[in-house]
Amino acid sequence: QVHLAESGGGLVQVGGTRRLSCEASGSSYSRNVMAWFRQAPGKEREFVSGISWDGGSTAYADSVLGRFTISRDNAKNTMTLRMISLKPEDTAVYYCAAKGTYGIGRDEYQYGHWGQGTQVTVSS
Repeated sequence: QVHLAESGGGLVQVGGTRRLSCEASGSSYSRNVMAWFRQAPGKEREFVSGISWDGGSTAYADSVLGRFTISRDNAKNTMTLRMISLKPEDTAVYYCAAKGTYGIGRDEYQYGHWGQGTQVTVSS
């Protein structure tokens, strides 16, 4: 079982930078694929980025490629999403997710563990 808790959300100006963190608890964390999803008002939750259990493989949505960087530290049970050049369309609740099966999935239904989410608002 993995328990996830996000932090780092807040209000940021267009073009600004924000770092989100996901702290995980549970003995199986280091063996889980981790990912960030986001949900904007009135829209479905969408994949943002994912990282393999050892950090060797990453994946990004086209909309954030080149602006967002995902990383993890299994020794500290944390995952981070560094976001730069933020745009108003990045405004959303960002969720941390984990799954115990192999491969970075882009479908939210592949993930069995979720955090409560953290709000990121990009203002112009």
